[in-house]
Amino acid sequence: MLSRTADSLYWTGRYMERADFLARILEAAIRLAALPAKDQAAVTAWAGAIASSGVKGAFDASGRTPSEKSVREYLAFGNDNSTSIKACITKARTNARSVRTALTIELWEAINGAWNGLNELGEPSRRDDFTNFLDFVKSTSLAVEGASSRTMLRNDAYWFLRLGMAIERADNTARLLDVKYHLLLPPGERVGGQLDYFQWTTLLREVSALTAYRWVYRESVRPWLVADLLVLNRQMPRSLASCQGMIVSYLEKLAADYGRRGPAQRLASNRLTQFNEAKIEDIFQSGLHEYIQGFLTENNALAGAIHEQYLV
Repeated sequence: MLSRTADSLYWTGRYMERADFLARILEAAIRLAALPAKDQAAVTAWAGAIASSGVKGAFDASGRTPSEKSVREYLAFGNDNSTSIKACITKARTNARSVRTALTIELWEAINGAWNGLNELGEPSRRDDFTNFLDFVKSTSLAVEGASSRTMLRNDAYWFLRLGMAIERADNTARLLDVKYHLLLPPGERVGGQLDYFQWTTLLREVSALTAYRWVYRESVRPWLVADLLVLNRQMPRSLASCQGMIVSYLEKLAADYGRRGPAQRLASNRLTQFNEAKIEDIFQSGLHEYIQGFLTENNALAGAIHEQYLV
């Protein structure tokens, strides 16, 4: 396969996954900002959404200040934001269109349908309409993943598409989990109190993990157990460990197809070994935020190795 084709498939997967992530983080911010908390709870929720999306520098440079209106507009539709939901779906469709012959009819229709729906829905300002818009984005992401899973041959086109999704999902789960770091509890609110409980529950809901949490732990929501589920539990599809397992699997499939392993396979395998040996107690001891920041750096390094090995 030409590196240009592989690159387009890889980024189609990444952009669709990123659009889904932004919808989830905006949904979380709406829930958290609605809490009847003291002081600057709403502002903190919207500022946390910007920080966790990785666009704080660009957002601040634009002259905006964190509020529901400014953050919703910037992350969903901002013309000056190259990673907004609108931009991600548009870029996914552009990449998919350039490799149309490598996609099944069903997968192309799912991606093209997301772009058409985006234009039909416009830029809703009412909260109810905006929430429906976020639901639409999440449903299109599921449709794209389902179409690829059910209709594509298991060849290098499929592996590159899914590899992009897995790299992006790992990054996004880490960022969603890190939202809690930016949600400082107001004075008078204790760790483990009602507000703290609601914040962790909201994060679980936004990664579709609340039911899974109850099945696995069978007790009330506790921070270290949430982290255990979203970082180390291989049964949880969005966990960092599960994403890393998928990345290793897809890279090994490509190595088998192309007859050689390279730096990307070695980096990915080493990271999976680290996950297998990690304990949540040690992660909390060293600091969850610091662990997540380290993971994001390593994930970017792996993405760079994949780019150098296959996409140029």
